[in-house]
Amino acid sequence: MKIKAPAPWTLGGSTGGNLFMLAPRWDKASYLANSANGGAATFSYLGTLYYSKAEGAPERAVALHIEKAFKAPGQTQPPICTKKIPGQTADEPLTRLYTDTARRDRNRAVAVSNCRKYFGPDYATGGKECDEFPFASTYQGAAGSEYDPYQLPNNFSVQALDGTQNGNAGNLLGQFVSKYRILDGPDDGYLVQITG
Repeated sequence: MKIKAPAPWTLGGSTGGNLFMLAPRWDKASYLANSANGGAATFSYLGTLYYSKAEGAPERAVALHIEKAFKAPGQTQPPICTKKIPGQTADEPLTRLYTDTARRDRNRAVAVSNCRKYFGPDYATGGKECDEFPFASTYQGAAGSEYDPYQLPNNFSVQALDGTQNGNAGNLLGQFVSKYRILDGPDDGYLVQITG
């Protein structure tokens, strides 16, 4: 596409380029707000969930865990040196897992099993919980390779951390997928970014 100003005006900067358009999708699902009203055609948008690692942030422990999973995946549990945790680039976004509750439960079970294995059977002492990334509510969760032959086994991270902060991060995630109207499945995705 090229843009040309009518005489006597001139344009500065770029006046042409290739068009890019994200595929539209029908924005309706029973778990999205106002779906009873019919939904609408919308352009896909790769939203970003922000977690803060700043001192005092209510989700700080989870943000630090995810940052470690992104920057030093081989140093996380389970210890696999070939890990490449998804959710940080547009090429490998996270995708929402909503309708398959058995798969979500399996993601959590695999994560908890790994927390017990690497942090001991009493890892939850003192109000800790097993935090997993990618989230159990994604297709990339801890059990992903059991369902998808293209996912690498153990390509996730678990850590025992403060249960209150884990809950706060979960609340932010729930609000995010609701407000951004993230659909279940591979056609809609999102990223996670650590700030602070």
